[in-house]
Amino acid sequence: MYSIGMFSQICRVTPKTLRHYDEIGLLRPARIDRFTGYRYYTTGQLPRMNQIQSLRQMGFSLTEIIALLDGGAGPETIRALLELKRGELAARIREDGQRLRLVENILRKGTLMMENYNVTIKELPEVIVAYLRTVIQSYDDLFHLMPEVLGPEMERLGCKCAEPEYCFNVYHYEEYRDHDIDVSLCQAVTERKEDSDVAKFQTIARVPQAACLLHKGPYRTLRNAYTFAAQWIEQNGYRLAGPPRESYIDGIWNKESEEDWLTELQFPVEKAE
Repeated sequence: MYSIGMFSQICRVTPKTLRHYDEIGLLRPARIDRFTGYRYYTTGQLPRMNQIQSLRQMGFSLTEIIALLDGGAGPETIRALLELKRGELAARIREDGQRLRLVENILRKGTLMMENYNVTIKELPEVIVAYLRTVIQSYDDLFHLMPEVLGPEMERLGCKCAEPEYCFNVYHYEEYRDHDIDVSLCQAVTERKEDSDVAKFQTIARVPQAACLLHKGPYRTLRNAYTFAAQWIEQNGYRLAGPPRESYIDGIWNKESEEDWLTELQFPVEKAE
């Protein structure tokens, strides 16, 4: 048998960790001296310790590890939990990649200051749109709704896109949300068709004045453009007169790098009294 100190050296964990594992029932000592209270371990416990350390390195909590090792989980359940953990780790890698690109972008610019945009006031003509209004749980859902849902339905209905193409989103809420996002995906078309369960049709009235600016780069940095536009509208004596539109000019469908995505934000405005 090994003392707790020697066992900790073999396993490369601290005695404090081993005592905690004992307290929560994750790894009991093989023997506890009833006079001194010293804990002793055997080589037969090394495989379980190795499993615990492997699962910890994968990101499982101690509660999850106990459930996996002592909860009677079968091979299928264990595989399902590992698949779930793989998805969580992959999502974390994507998020860290986005953070890294943001840091690299700031390093290239050499400043944390918000970039300048060129705002123009222009008219938005009346437009006929095919649209899909839905509630999504993540902005990433937008990447498949147009090509996989609204686009095929428009093709089935015989829709023809207007020229030049005009595809935009309208969000139906006043505050920012990161889930339960009520959005309409709109595509300008040449004529109205009969509504279906998926696609509806609407004529959107002309907007006499809209403050418009172009944003180049990934969608996660659109907040910079929104912030700049809000300040510009107030400083130049305007106020919002309707929900803004996000018009997608270049994106994942025709550009390999998200740094080349081009979006126009269009804010209906009127002169403030």
